[in-house]
Amino acid sequence: MDALSEILRVVKLDAAVYFNAEFCEPWCLVSPESNTLAPILVRRDAHVIIFHLLSEGRAWVELEDTHRVELSAGDIVTFPHGHKHVLGSGSACATRIDAGKALPDILQRGLKPQTVGGSGARTKFICGFLACDPLLCHAFVGGLPPLVKVNIHDDPSGQWLENSLKFSVSEAANRAPGAGAMLAKLAEALFSETLRRYVRGLPEAQTGWLAGARDADIGKALTLLHDRHTHPWTVAELAREVGISRTVLMERFRYFLGESPIAYLTRWRLQLGARALTSTSRSVAQIAAEVGYESESAFNRAFKREHGVPPAKYRRERSGRSGRPGSRSPEMIFALPARILVGGRARDHRAAARHDRVYDRPLYHRSPSR
Repeated sequence: MDALSEILRVVKLDAAVYFNAEFCEPWCLVSPESNTLAPILVRRDAHVIIFHLLSEGRAWVELEDTHRVELSAGDIVTFPHGHKHVLGSGSACATRIDAGKALPDILQRGLKPQTVGGSGARTKFICGFLACDPLLCHAFVGGLPPLVKVNIHDDPSGQWLENSLKFSVSEAANRAPGAGAMLAKLAEALFSETLRRYVRGLPEAQTGWLAGARDADIGKALTLLHDRHTHPWTVAELAREVGISRTVLMERFRYFLGESPIAYLTRWRLQLGARALTSTSRSVAQIAAEVGYESESAFNRAFKREHGVPPAKYRRERSGRSGRPGSRSPEMIFALPARILVGGRARDHRAAARHDRVYDRPLYHRSPSR
C-alpha cells in the first residue's frame, strides 16, 4: 500500500453528500467556514472539508480577498481548511443563498433536486463533505492550498466516478436500500481522486507531505513508518529498507517534510495516542503500547512535550467537552449518511435498527441521550 492510501485508511474519513442543487442564473451561494457547519453535519470535534462537483453548466468560485476561479463541467472544487467561499453564476447576484442558514432545510429535503435562482442558464452541483480527526488529517491537509480544483472529465476513470456519484445521488433521493452507504463510499473516493490528481500536478520542486508521498524513496519511507508505526525504527534500518543511504534519507526526508524520520514517527504516534484517548476507554498503558511505546512513563513524557498536558489530563479535558471516551455527545446533531450510513458501518444491531428507523425520516435529527 502507498503512503497516501495508508494514511487515508488510518484517518478513517466520514463522508456524505448533502445537497443536490440546480441553479439558474443569476445566483450565488455563500458557504460559511466549515467549523460553522460542523455542529449540524457531524460531531463537533471533527475537521470538516466541503467539496462541490459541478456536473453541468458553468460557474465561478471565490474566497474572500482573492480572484474568482472559473468552473466548468467536471470540476471538483474542495476547501481543505474550511474557508468561507462564494459560488455563483451570472453578472448580478439577484438570488443570494446563505448556506449556513439554509442548511437545516436543505438536509430536511434530502437529495431530491432543489432548483434555485432566476430564469437563465442552468448549472448543476452535487455538494458534500468529509469529516476527519483534526490531528491525524493534518499530515496531508496541512500542506494543501485553501482551494483545490481538479477536473474529472478528462479520462474514463473520472467520468465513471462522476456517473456513479450522480446515479447514487438519484438512488439516495428515492430512498433506495443501500444507496446512502454507496454514496458515502463514492464521496470518499471522490476526495481520494482529488488528492491523486492534485499530487500528479505538483511541480517537481514542491515540498510537503503530499510531494514527499509522491517521491519514490520518501514515499516508501512514509509507507513503512505508517504501516509499522509500532516498530522500533532507526534511521539506519529505515534507510536499508528503502534502499538508500542514511545520509540521503535524512536529507531528502528533511527536504520534503522539514524534520527527521524519527521526529515524524514520534509525532504520528502521539497523534494516534491522542485519538485513542478521546475515542476509546482503554487505559493509558494500553494505548502507550498500541502506538509503539515500551513504557507508560515514556509515553507520558513524550505526550506532555507534544500536547502540553499528560495523557490522563488530556482525556479528562476532552471528555468533559464531548461525553465519555468512545461515545458521541448526547447533544450532537448529525447528517445522514454522515455517521450511521458511512460505508454501512453500523456499530451493532441496535445501531443498525436505529438506522432503519431514522432513514425514512428527515435527513437530520438529534441523537438520543444514553
